Amino acid sequence: MPLWTVLRPVVVLAAVVLAVVLLDRVVRLLSRRRAAGPLLGLLHPCRVPVLLTAGALLLLAAEPASGLPRAVHGPLRHGLVLLAIVAGAWLLARVVALLIDTSTARYATERRDPARIRRVRTQTGMVRRLAEAGIAVLALAAALMTFPAVRSVGASLLASAGILGLVVGVAAQSTLANLFAGVQLAFGDMVRLGDEVVVAGDWGTVEEITLTYVVIATWDERRIVMPVSYFVGKPFENWSRRDPAITGTALLHLDHRTPMGELRAEFERALKECAWWDGRGSALQVVDTTPSTIVVRALMTARSASDAFELRCWVRERLIGHLREHYPEALPRVSLDRVDA
Repeated sequence: MPLWTVLRPVVVLAAVVLAVVLLDRVVRLLSRRRAAGPLLGLLHPCRVPVLLTAGALLLLAAEPASGLPRAVHGPLRHGLVLLAIVAGAWLLARVVALLIDTSTARYATERRDPARIRRVRTQTGMVRRLAEAGIAVLALAAALMTFPAVRSVGASLLASAGILGLVVGVAAQSTLANLFAGVQLAFGDMVRLGDEVVVAGDWGTVEEITLTYVVIATWDERRIVMPVSYFVGKPFENWSRRDPAITGTALLHLDHRTPMGELRAEFERALKECAWWDGRGSALQVVDTTPSTIVVRALMTARSASDAFELRCWVRERLIGHLREHYPEALPRVSLDRVDA
């Protein structure tokens, strides 16, 4: 076997590797020059898929010049085609994700409305997941079409597409329902990332929204994973859909001898000293009475549900401490009747 026949594949491979290395240097150089254009900043995050795609395409173009035997030529070229499809899909998905994330970040810096920013983040996140899923499906279809066995049955698959679609639809009914519910959830503006919600009796913050499920982070650091269809088919509370501000409530059961005037003055003094109160409104009212106690309700506004919870706890503790120190007779008592034997 001539020496050149053995060296030709090595020379071709070395030339491709050298070209990829030079391309890597160019990508690194351009990615550092952010002032040259906004799209150049995307080169560095896409560096690996760009180099992989370029290497696969260069190998495909240079493979005929390698002079490999026919027995090796076919499988090698098929593998390079599959590599180019996978690398191209990875590159396309990375570019789409970066463009969406960049647009979202730019919108967040230009807007000051937290509700609008959360809505845009939720919708763009859903668009990114749909785009990535679509790219993956197209890449898988393109890779399968490179196999002659799959192409030969293409006509039969198209003829039975209606029956196959019906079977798949019935088998994946719940998955498809969650998929469409996820799109409806994101673009219907029912719930967004960062919203404070009450679901199935638990209060928490929406931490993640995917195509099929929603993750709720509760106040005690638990994670509740709910199917997306739950938010479309059942009622739930969204405390920050339009405005995160909320009114907190604290109930006190006190004795009938409670000096309401003094208690109301202490309540106003406490709110003025508290940073959790946003100053929009407050009220201290007797909302109910029983034979042994009165029910006093303290209303106070806060900027968010978490601030409202802290404010309620703090006001309740402050008022009870004030009564215990200055008006102990205002605290409820349990009377015990003496029973003679």
